[in-house]
Formats: sequence, C-alpha cells, structure tokens
Amino acid sequence: MSNIRTVVVACRTIKEELERVINEIHCDYPILWIESGLHLNTGELRECIQKKLDSISNVDQVLLAFGYCGNAVIGLKSLDYKVIFPRADDCITLLLGSSERRKNISKEKETYFLTKGWLNSERNIWAEYKDTVKRFGKAKADKVYKIMLGNYERLGVIETETDESEDFIKITHQIAADLKLTQEVIPGTISYIKKLLTGPWNNDEFVVINPYETVSMEHIYGRSEV
Repeated sequence: MSNIRTVVVACRTIKEELERVINEIHCDYPILWIESGLHLNTGELRECIQKKLDSISNVDQVLLAFGYCGNAVIGLKSLDYKVIFPRADDCITLLLGSSERRKNISKEKETYFLTKGWLNSERNIWAEYKDTVKRFGKAKADKVYKIMLGNYERLGVIETETDESEDFIKITHQIAADLKLTQEVIPGTISYIKKLLTGPWNNDEFVVINPYETVSMEHIYGRSEV
C-alpha cells in the first residue's frame, strides 16, 4: 500500500463489504466505525462523525466510507489532513457501484432497496413493520405500510456475496411478502468501495476536501446558477 498515512471512518452498514475489500487489497488502514442507528438522526450522525475526525492526528488523509446520508456530511470540518468521500447518496449507491446504475434500476420499476447491513441494523423497515403489527395489529399495519410504500413495486435485495447470503435472501422473501412487494435479487458490487480505498479519486465519483476546509453544499452539488 501507499506510504501516505490514511485512516478510514466507516459505517457499520457496509462492514462486511469493506472488510472484504481490505482483505483483497491487503490494506492495513485503521478503521473507526460509525454505528448504523445514527442514520435516524442527521444531526447526531454529523456530530459523531465530527468527533471521530477531531480525534484523528498524524495522518495525511481520511477516507469516509459512507454516502451523504441525508446531507450529514455537510458542515464537517477537516483538520490538517484531506477528507475524501464518495459522491453517493448513501450505502445503497455504494453497493450498486454508481448513482447512474441506481437511477437506471429505479427507472425500470420503483424499488425499495435493502442490504444485509441494513437488515442487521437495529432499526430497519422490517423491524418497524413488525413493531407496528405488535402495537396496532396486522390489518392496520398493512394499511399504514401500503400508504408508506405506495409508490414502490419491488423489494430490491442487493446481494454482494457476503457471509450468510443465502439466509439473507430467504429472509427477504418473507419481508417482501409482509410489505406486499415483489422480491428481486440485484447483484451488488464492492468496486466503488475498492476505488475509495485505492484511488485515484476523480471528481465525478469522489469529493476531496482539503485540510482545514468545511464540507459545503457546493462541494457536493457544485455552484448553483444565479
């Protein structure tokens, strides 16, 4: 690996995929993990990421292994190192390989995407559905989720060939049935994550924040036309 000193700050949602890349490329970067449940509150997620960044020293760059996550990255401040992260809305885009592929899949049929990492997190759509059933009964829960998922036609199960993939696919059959969606397995990829760890970081796929800069809307979405 490069002599450039690097630390990775990563979401546990993509833990298995990230560790697979690390093993493939024989990477020894230290990893600081962000808990998946923090995505439920953008402010708390941003605060947690900033604390991780503030704790890092004696490095040249920090790689953020997650997407914008509801613009949680906006306002993050780098110290005396570069910060690099994907131009991706969230981990779904990361595991599909590009924003373009995600758009094309959703154009075919409105898709609610699900990954093994999200299913393993404390709060996921199936956990919330079952909680609603427990509290209000199945009939009312089905009505609520029919409204919530009204525009969706299928459950897009992203398969990245992680451990226990077969069990994950079996469980999503039941999830799709409960949510009245058609289950479809969509091949995922670890290529985007691999690019993040190895570079080069082209402007189309990555955002590079210089030392002592603050992440702004402009970094992510470009200058707005006046």
